[in-house]
Amino acid sequence: QVQLVESGGGLVQPGGSLRLSCAASGFTFTNYAMRWYRQAPGKERELVAAIARAGGSTSYAESVKGRFTISRDNTKNTVYLQMNFLKPEDTAVYYCNAFGAYDYWGQGTQVTVSS
Repeated sequence: QVQLVESGGGLVQPGGSLRLSCAASGFTFTNYAMRWYRQAPGKERELVAAIARAGGSTSYAESVKGRFTISRDNTKNTVYLQMNFLKPEDTAVYYCNAFGAYDYWGQGTQVTVSS
C-alpha cells in the first residue's frame, strides 16, 4: 500500500523555522522525483519545491527561494522541506507529492505562521 505521511507542521511566529518530513512507503522511492506543494485557504494548490530522484537537482517557487530547502534521504525513503524566515503568507496546508510513473499524494500538514 502506497503511503506518503507528512509531519512537522505547526504554529510558528514570523521569522521562525519549521522542518517538514514526508515518509514514503509502498513504492520504489528512488524512481520518483519528489515535490512539496501548498494550498492556502481560498487559493489554488501551488508547487513550492521539487527534487530529482537522486537529489542532485532542485527547484523552488520564486516566493520561497533563499528561505526553503528541499532535500531527500533515499536510505530512509524520506523527503524534507526546511523552511526558514517564515512569513504569514506561508500559511497553508503543505502536501508531499511523488511524481513518476504514477502520481502519489500525502494527506498534508498544516503550517500556520502567526504572532
